[in-house]
Amino acid sequence: MAGGMSRLFRGETTINFYGRRNIGFIASALLLVVTVGSLFSQGLNLGIDFKGGVAFEVPVAGTMSEAKAKEILVANKIKTDNVKIQTLTSGTTKRVRIQLGDLPVATRTTIQESLAKSANATVNDVSVSTVSSTWGRNITTKAIKALLIFFLIVSLFIAWRFEWRMALSAIIAMVHDVGISVGVYSVFKLEVTPATVVAFLTILGFSLYDTIVVFDKVHDNNERFSGSKVSYGDIVNVSMNEVLMRSLNTSIAALLPVLSLLVLGSGVFGAIALREFALALLVGLATGAYSSIYIASPLLGILKERSDQHRPMRGHLSIGVDMAHLMHTGAPVGRRAAARAATDASQGIIPAPVAVEALLSHPPRPRKKSRR
Repeated sequence: MAGGMSRLFRGETTINFYGRRNIGFIASALLLVVTVGSLFSQGLNLGIDFKGGVAFEVPVAGTMSEAKAKEILVANKIKTDNVKIQTLTSGTTKRVRIQLGDLPVATRTTIQESLAKSANATVNDVSVSTVSSTWGRNITTKAIKALLIFFLIVSLFIAWRFEWRMALSAIIAMVHDVGISVGVYSVFKLEVTPATVVAFLTILGFSLYDTIVVFDKVHDNNERFSGSKVSYGDIVNVSMNEVLMRSLNTSIAALLPVLSLLVLGSGVFGAIALREFALALLVGLATGAYSSIYIASPLLGILKERSDQHRPMRGHLSIGVDMAHLMHTGAPVGRRAAARAATDASQGIIPAPVAVEALLSHPPRPRKKSRR
């Protein structure tokens, strides 16, 4: 265990990510099927900013509480199934927010007076705001346009900086991240607000960053192994193992402040507005870290192995000690060694086990004799 952790920190693990790529593909396919099914069956729980409606805010005083607010709505013959009632905390001040669909002016006034009476406050102390669904549609349209422009610019940049196969793999990974994140909100009926949309656009940047880190290492190793007969699957495996610790550190460093917002800001201090943004970030960061390893990089390997340059070595993978030898020496295990190992195996000769650490560690250099 200790040896494995030390090799992880040094970037010397030999995990066969590319050889197990189908596990990630199957898991993502199942999640996307659930997402599509949930979107068709129950859709998204859109907030008031997208559906339109009325929002009341009343101070917590007298008999006012979330339960009392619900009683007032029921008394006015309003169904509370899709009504959102929250207690907002700001320092020592607490307010109850009630969000529901559009109401006639007379009903709106009656509810406002009832809330004020329950809170021992004046009618002016109960704020009432209305939101048109047109505003929400405009925000959605602009967000989609921004997303498409972002995809286009990113594709052009990656294709210019690296190649079109990397651009295509990165875009598919980002679409995957958005799809899974939307699926989580649909399945668990989490409310989608403008803050959620902003968070979705934010996580695309993190997903892209994590993917580019891996692709940059793949690009470097492709040049490093250009003179050797190494399959592109081996290049992907070596690169992912070398940046694994960096990806984990980046993901953990990004998730910690988000968890602080979600647990401390929203849960302990009662800043409900932070919950919508932090929750979307949490889901997006997790899927972004996952997709860079199990979606983007394996897709790149599949596309590159179909090229003329790498097609002859397609399907050849160095695993275990062979991968360690490749990482340490920059060259695959020679044909003679492989043939000798096959001959020994056919004759029942079992070779002595060689530890991966032995290949990934350098022997100590002899000390030079000091001149007198």
